[in-house]
Amino acid sequence: MSKLFSKVAVGPYEFAHRVVLAPLTRVRAETGARPGPLMAEYYAQRTSPGALLIAEATIVAPDGNGYFGAPGLYDDGQIAGWKAVTDAVHAKGGKIFLQLYHAGRQSNALLQPDGGRPVGPSEVPHEAPAYTEAGWVPNTPNRALEAAEIVGIVESFRAAAERGMEAGFDGVELHAANGYLLDQFLQDGSNKRTDEYGGSIANRARLLLDIARAVVSMWGATRIAVRLGPSGSWGEMSDSHPEALFTYVASELDKLGIAYLHLIEPRIRGVVEDETRDQNPVAAKLLRTHFHGPIIAAGGFNGESAEAILRSGDADLIAFGRHFIANPDLPKRLRHNLPLNEYDRETFFGRTAVGYTDYPFYDEESVAA
Repeated sequence: MSKLFSKVAVGPYEFAHRVVLAPLTRVRAETGARPGPLMAEYYAQRTSPGALLIAEATIVAPDGNGYFGAPGLYDDGQIAGWKAVTDAVHAKGGKIFLQLYHAGRQSNALLQPDGGRPVGPSEVPHEAPAYTEAGWVPNTPNRALEAAEIVGIVESFRAAAERGMEAGFDGVELHAANGYLLDQFLQDGSNKRTDEYGGSIANRARLLLDIARAVVSMWGATRIAVRLGPSGSWGEMSDSHPEALFTYVASELDKLGIAYLHLIEPRIRGVVEDETRDQNPVAAKLLRTHFHGPIIAAGGFNGESAEAILRSGDADLIAFGRHFIANPDLPKRLRHNLPLNEYDRETFFGRTAVGYTDYPFYDEESVAA
């Protein structure tokens, strides 16, 4: 029996299999950071009955964007586009969680209101680029958030989560990985603050936990999740004691009783698989002892490696990214050991259907669904 295709409970939901669509920034939103029909088609293509999908990183505030073409939920006018997405997923029997993020210092003035400076926990120079209409460009050096502004950050996540509820999402995932704002507060390589949001591990985790509690207050804990990248260095991230930091965060999230913890495995650096890094599932293996709810593992998995980590007990579901981009019917292909379409990295980011909704499905007559 395949573990990957066994049922699993996550919060109030039961899923028919454990193949999850990873949150994938594809920069296909229309003017005003609004999802359009193309995005609804993309998510519908990748929905199978009883499946879990995680929507791409969605901006919570006008100053939170790091990617030209990324969708938002900081404005009521963005709700309708997302409602079309969730309706399309639900029509095919799936569930979809909304992933919320703020890019923080990983941005450029071209993406900021009135050409302002990006924000972050501290002014720490870094080389992480931003994606603009002109492509990848150097970041604009950020300014440090004032203590009084942090209350507004918490509210922006809460308000976006509220709009997500109106848009019909089934849950919310807070993006605290990949060197974005919540990750920047967590790790001491980027957080040099000396107030209540800096210094100790508990202080650096305060923003994430404050936001989690704010969202829990309206959604309930069992429909809230968090994504972490305990070994991630994308965005020039680092921490002096990552094991202590991330075990603390996992333990505190465990106390909240959230729906799941989503972990990026250490062999993935940003969007690239780094063969020089540890190939063992260290992130999930370590944090499993501190978080007792479902764990989703992400990071370069194929069918065989997904089955292996599930059987080890270190993870409960597997998020697939690149293979799901190129194979809208990925669960069926994995279940029946069918050949996979090759992905085209050059079209991961784009403004058209090319490399987005034009990947072929496997011949429906060749195998039973």
